[in-house]
Amino acid sequence: MRKIISGYILQFLILSSLLLCPMYAFSQKKNDKDKEKAENVKLYQGTTIGVEVAGLGNYVLGSDILSSEVMIQANLLNRFLPIVEIGYGKVNTTSDATDIHYQTAAPFFKIGADYNFFYNKPHLPGYLYAGLRFGFSSFMYDVDGPEMTDPNYGSLIKYPFSYHGVNTKANWLEIVGGMKVKIFKGFCMGWSVKYKKRLSYTHYENTEPWYIPGYGNNAATGFSVSYHLMYNLPF
Repeated sequence: MRKIISGYILQFLILSSLLLCPMYAFSQKKNDKDKEKAENVKLYQGTTIGVEVAGLGNYVLGSDILSSEVMIQANLLNRFLPIVEIGYGKVNTTSDATDIHYQTAAPFFKIGADYNFFYNKPHLPGYLYAGLRFGFSSFMYDVDGPEMTDPNYGSLIKYPFSYHGVNTKANWLEIVGGMKVKIFKGFCMGWSVKYKKRLSYTHYENTEPWYIPGYGNNAATGFSVSYHLMYNLPF
């Protein structure tokens, strides 16, 4: 009985070895191919151009604010994606609550980079990414207000205020997360969510900007959503 059991065990071990050997060889071959592919990945993987259309759409639908940008982004190793964005922002609005009128129009600039989390899956039609931007804008604004009651003298003294051509500079950081998807041949679309942190802006004693081109409302932090249409250049 023991001899029979020992024979079965020996046969099982032999069969297991015969099965495991090709499986191990296949696994090694696959790993070698993956390693070879990783080593042979080209540094430059292409360039993408695009335009942000959500801000244009909002303006066409009646918003007082126009903000849009064009972008150019390089693909390095399908992992690192340096980007430059040049945009234009303007606003011409009057507050319903205070009757204060604010107006500005100027370009803005951003530079940064994204990281492709699906860098090792080039067969997929898209990818998820996260990145950082540094933004800058130099602009002038006009602000006009109605007559306001002096807090010290009540209704005895009233005065309007008006500041035109106020020179201002502002810069900020953005943390970006989003996705990009191929839709047809080289054409792609994508959306992103941005958390913005204002770094600095020009201060004046009697006035400050209500809106910063490229940043938005002049608050310490803010969020925005962007939607891009893009094209992967064929070189």
